Amino acid sequence: MAGQAAGGAPEGAAGPGGPSADAPAELANSTATDRMGQTSGPDLAAMPARLQAVNRTRGTVLADRLEVADSFGSRFAGLMGRPSLAGGTGLWLPGTGSIHMLFMRFPIDAVFLGPQLPDGARRVVGPRPGLRPWLGIGLAHGAKGVLELPAGTIATTGTSLGDEVLLEAAAEA
Repeated sequence: MAGQAAGGAPEGAAGPGGPSADAPAELANSTATDRMGQTSGPDLAAMPARLQAVNRTRGTVLADRLEVADSFGSRFAGLMGRPSLAGGTGLWLPGTGSIHMLFMRFPIDAVFLGPQLPDGARRVVGPRPGLRPWLGIGLAHGAKGVLELPAGTIATTGTSLGDEVLLEAAAEA
């Protein structure tokens, strides 16, 4: 993430009713079992190491090499300290409704996504292009995760409010 995200549990977190609605489609029926034999929602070990984000509405790829920040440490560190973000890459922060740009060295586009739809896609609830390092803050009401992408990605892909984005396993290189 750009900086520390505010609020929300990791994507794989489950409540009393089972898997979180934020879990990717491929994890919907995958559960982890704790040492007491209790199921705890999606098995994070089953989550692909890399995802891709496809804007299904426009037929464009937002990122074909998307890292997942699903632990406190990875969410806290996010993109801080990196010199840049290469085209086609990005960071998925599940369960996040806001980010900040403190300690960032470069601008980014942030695409805030809503809860997972029954078919696995998510609606764009807040496209935020060109967040500036040190000065920018991004948030969106109703967001259940955010994609941090190279600056210009939103314009290049034509991504808009209401578009449907699908997060899926990326092809191994």
